[in-house]
Amino acid sequence: MDRLPFGINRLDQLIQGGAPTGSVVLLSGEAGAGAREFMYTAAVMNGLAGRGGDLFDLHYGDLHERARPPEEIHYISFTAEEPQLREEIATTMDDDIAAEGLEQVSFRSLSRQFFHVSPVPRTWYAEETPNIQNMAKRHEDREGLLSALGTALSERAPGNLVVIDSLSDLLTTLGETLEWSDVGYLVKGLQKAAYEWDGLILLHVNDETLSDIRHGQLVDACSGTLRFRWESGGSTRARTLVVKQFRGVLSQIESENIVQFETELGDAGFDISDVRKIR
Repeated sequence: MDRLPFGINRLDQLIQGGAPTGSVVLLSGEAGAGAREFMYTAAVMNGLAGRGGDLFDLHYGDLHERARPPEEIHYISFTAEEPQLREEIATTMDDDIAAEGLEQVSFRSLSRQFFHVSPVPRTWYAEETPNIQNMAKRHEDREGLLSALGTALSERAPGNLVVIDSLSDLLTTLGETLEWSDVGYLVKGLQKAAYEWDGLILLHVNDETLSDIRHGQLVDACSGTLRFRWESGGSTRARTLVVKQFRGVLSQIESENIVQFETELGDAGFDISDVRKIR
């Protein structure tokens, strides 16, 4: 089975190249603990892999023999537009790495559908010209948020890496436009479709927005879950990564007797520390 690299070399090498194709991986974490930086690094490093060149060789190295880079990288956001995302990603790593890697990344914003039913003024998220406003409103009336997400995924996901940022945004609409059961159906349906698409989908969520039961339901619906936590020791805190469950991957990590990894943020974004593996 082919593997699609996460773009974090030490992790990819440990799990024989990356995630099995057809995977939906939940990136679940506390605020600031590294889940978002992992997501950004995955997009940028896979972008660099597609371009080839010195930057990828320098900051990632050789791909595992079982790994194949995605044909395309797509980044879907519910609330942010492309310029904002590009600027935010660039703050988490070296400017040259971000700029070159992001040339291969396609962005899709669903902010029109997300904010359409909210009290937020339209001028905050849509262009002001009447023609554009009228066309956007007609489109939004025809297509709801989940329908727009489904269309975007069906067009972009086959064979590719897709980053969805973020499930936490959807959770803010519970009781208004969505019920929890809708979210459950979405994730289960996504996992079913991903198997046919033969790509990799990264689904980010801030787990502090969920009850333990709902978080467990999301974990159960995905093929893999990477959990990002803060660990305290004395007067310092460290970011850690736990592979909570991952079909076809977790057994390889358990064979190394690794419970969790200490992580770090550097010039190339998110990385697993080579100093210590927490056992």
